Amino acid sequence: MKHQLLLDNKQGQVWDITGIVTDITHKTSRIGKPASLEFTLIRRKHNPGASFTYENGYVVRYVSDDIGVFYGYIFSVDSGKDETVSIKAYDQTRYLTANQTYQFLNATAADVIRRIATDFQLKMGDLGKPEYVIPRMLFDNKKLIDMICEALDRTLIYSGKNYIFYDDFGQLVLREPEQMPYGFVIGDGSLLTDYSHSRSIDDETYNKIKLYRDNKETGKRETYVAQNSSSVRQWGLLFLYQKLDDDLNEGQINEMLNTLMTLRNRETQKLKVDALGDFRVRAGTYVNIQIEDLQINQYFLVDECTHKVEGGMHTMSLDLKVV
Repeated sequence: MKHQLLLDNKQGQVWDITGIVTDITHKTSRIGKPASLEFTLIRRKHNPGASFTYENGYVVRYVSDDIGVFYGYIFSVDSGKDETVSIKAYDQTRYLTANQTYQFLNATAADVIRRIATDFQLKMGDLGKPEYVIPRMLFDNKKLIDMICEALDRTLIYSGKNYIFYDDFGQLVLREPEQMPYGFVIGDGSLLTDYSHSRSIDDETYNKIKLYRDNKETGKRETYVAQNSSSVRQWGLLFLYQKLDDDLNEGQINEMLNTLMTLRNRETQKLKVDALGDFRVRAGTYVNIQIEDLQINQYFLVDECTHKVEGGMHTMSLDLKVV
């Protein structure tokens, strides 16, 4: 594996610190968290230069085998009496953890991202073209990243389209998981080193869904119900009661009911695998998992991804989910 870790002080000085770093950990999450890069350097081992420093705010760039893995900024520096320094950097989605008040009218998820990113001077790349238009969203003193996640959740629920929002080496992007496939199998005899698997109906599983809204003209509450009797007999009644947006028409409401039943009327599967590392895998990627003992041969969506590089060995841990 050929890799390079660079530190940029934003004033024209760039240091290659690859040779003084002992370990690297890169974490990505599919929803609501900034990507991070943590590494440990030895202060006086092959010093990059007399002027070498490491300060909060410096730019960190990490490239492995010509793949732009991480572009972000130092947020913490921890050191002690010995020669080691622990540094943690986040990509620019870290700046979306700030709170603000916004109102969005007739906006797509891409419109929401574009407005927030422009206001907070963040760099954008391809935001795709989500078609679903959200009638109205009002956020009072909420985290920016939570606003974006809310827009993506509504897009999924009302249109059935799933999108992944993340920082792609210094640019905010919005992509469909199908645009991010990983072309290799992870499983028996192929990269896999360990796994754990669970199936549950205890979290986010529902077989009866009732949606409601209050009709301001008639003063009555309107309800819309879908139920799967077969799974009710098997699991008992698992009930979801949820408020509707006021501006939805009958067709949109029925489509939402169908989407929610498809997404919620099933067991929640959680699969965690440990494997030899490949930086082409990150949160939001589809991976083909083949494990004979579990009778699994299917694609999973990576929910959380942790890469570790230490002592010349690159490994990764993946938290996966069925979508």
